[in-house]
Amino acid sequence: MDKEVVLEVSTPVLSHAATTDPHLHSFKVIAGGLPCYLHTSPEFAMKRLLAAHQQDIYQIVPVLRDAERGHKHNPEFAMLEWYRVGMDHQQLMDSIEILLGSVFEGFNKPWHKPQRKRYIDLVEAVLACDMQSVTTKKIQQYFDKENRSFPSGDISLDAALDLLIDTFVLPEFSDDRFTFITDYPASQAALARTAIDDQGNAVASRFEVYFGSLEIANGYHELTDANILRQRIEENVQTRKQHGLDAVTVDTHLIDAHQAGLPECAGVAVGIERLLMLLTGANSIDQVIAFPFERA
Repeated sequence: MDKEVVLEVSTPVLSHAATTDPHLHSFKVIAGGLPCYLHTSPEFAMKRLLAAHQQDIYQIVPVLRDAERGHKHNPEFAMLEWYRVGMDHQQLMDSIEILLGSVFEGFNKPWHKPQRKRYIDLVEAVLACDMQSVTTKKIQQYFDKENRSFPSGDISLDAALDLLIDTFVLPEFSDDRFTFITDYPASQAALARTAIDDQGNAVASRFEVYFGSLEIANGYHELTDANILRQRIEENVQTRKQHGLDAVTVDTHLIDAHQAGLPECAGVAVGIERLLMLLTGANSIDQVIAFPFERA
């Protein structure tokens, strides 16, 4: 990051608050007699630094996520988190291309220019219909037509869309280059801002980076509005409650930082072990970790 003049920082792994994202599960611990959490990413603390100092920052840090174990998942892994002030997600993708190209050059790996694809276009191409007419039922019917299993019971449209992408889209991605997926539905914005595309669709200003079907990174044109942030956190809290997930302590410091003034910025998180899997040809994350969970 020296060439990019980005300041390296260090933030706590242990926190009094946790992410409310219903898709992430924090490890809960007791510290000083108080309930605390091990962070699932350094995002919240780094945004507090951004609000205070208005400067490009990065760090490589261990992160911990409960209920994640498999050939591509370990409960503890390393993450590169990177924020650029004054950039949007499109500009950050350009910057990431340069970074990944440099990494590939260092490992003597062939480099091919990444592709960029819109989430909405990918869905419309599979289902042969306009995004605004897509329903969970229509996705289920497509699975039935393709003789593929589909979860029973009540499943949200976003969950059905992600299953559609995982099952029918990602396996078709080029296995010799990176693919950036952009323009996710606004309902999947998380902590990214939203916009209206040329077709009138509400989209999230975020992206994910894949090499073949392996996810490597996730980035946002960061939300800066404290009121919208508070609303999304409250929605997450309700979703967690509805799904019987543990209640967690909300990070009010993050809301305060947005209220004080988070700068216009874009941020990305890169899974280091996932990148190492790609560079070394490993088939399992255990091959690039000295002490996988069972041996930790």
